[in-house]
Amino acid sequence: MAVEQRDIDAMCAQLGREVRGVVEVAHRCKCGNPDVVKTLPRLENGTPFPTTYYVTCPRLTSRIGTLEADGVMKQLEEKLKSDPQLQANYEKAHTSYLQDRAELGEVPEIKDISAGGMPDRVKCLHVLVGHSLAKGPGVNPIGDLALAMLDEWGEQICVNGESE
Repeated sequence: MAVEQRDIDAMCAQLGREVRGVVEVAHRCKCGNPDVVKTLPRLENGTPFPTTYYVTCPRLTSRIGTLEADGVMKQLEEKLKSDPQLQANYEKAHTSYLQDRAELGEVPEIKDISAGGMPDRVKCLHVLVGHSLAKGPGVNPIGDLALAMLDEWGEQICVNGESE
């Protein structure tokens, strides 16, 4: 699936740099711009890139960063350790992530390593929220919990300074 130039331009503006390894827009925010991109597991320069679902929206990345700074990762990891059903569902999220990446190509250096700390830890909410947005509710339970903590992040335009 080809990515339209307008989406490439929007993602470059969001990130402030050229995008790398883009396969498709995996999710769009309410303003219509991409907010999660699906990327190749190996970049053009040969570098392994385990982050299949990469958040591009600056408003969303900022809000997620605030959650991380507020200690939400530790809270969610404690919840994960104490809830066997959450652990089982998080393991399924890990498997889902690995399957999606394998469809894009095999990279031995990152075999069996998903992202965001899956399946045992909560390491990066950006990855987990990106996975939740890309796949929809119910696939990544930790991403879903973090996403529920974000309020109205997608209500305004994300690039070009139209509304911040």
